[in-house]
Amino acid sequence: MNHTLVIDRLRAWLAGLPLLLLLLLLLLAATYWLNQQVQPLPVIPDSSKRHDPDFIVNKFVATTHNEQGKPRFVMAAKKMLHYPDNDSTYLEAPELTSFDSEHPPIHTYANNGMVSGKGEEIFLRDDVKIVRTANATQREITFTTTYLHVIPDRSLAETDQPVTMIDGRNIVHAVGMEFDNKARIVKLLAQVKSEYVPEKN
Repeated sequence: MNHTLVIDRLRAWLAGLPLLLLLLLLLLAATYWLNQQVQPLPVIPDSSKRHDPDFIVNKFVATTHNEQGKPRFVMAAKKMLHYPDNDSTYLEAPELTSFDSEHPPIHTYANNGMVSGKGEEIFLRDDVKIVRTANATQREITFTTTYLHVIPDRSLAETDQPVTMIDGRNIVHAVGMEFDNKARIVKLLAQVKSEYVPEKN
């Protein structure tokens, strides 16, 4: 092979080398750019989605008055925590008291409770107890259950869970209850069983 021809080809290849390097660099740059475009965006924590309280109140008490300015409904709790993500309020050891000028007050206790954002509904859980205090014409009646849905504006309390009513020596077991405090009507919804406990001699 002619040495002159080999030298000429080598010179031509060397002369085109900077152009090849430039094209290669451009290809690498384009590949890097495309790779960056398909990478997922970094996840930025959204504090608004966290279920953290924005304020806590110890020994909380709130009172609603009637048109005459007398207490109509009192909600108290050992501790109240408000959560901004769903505008809910958690109650620790809540106690609700409903007053009526014509009837004895009704006290409701529970271990835990939740209040809806607008305060229209209260959900009580764990060792829920309703006590209708006695007066001159009525004896004390208690109800126990594990869950109670309270609607204060309608003076209504209801549950779909097992409930026990104790009225003197009468003990009634049922599943589900509707308690209309305004009308003073209690409806036991299903599987109602009653027993009488005689007085011990």
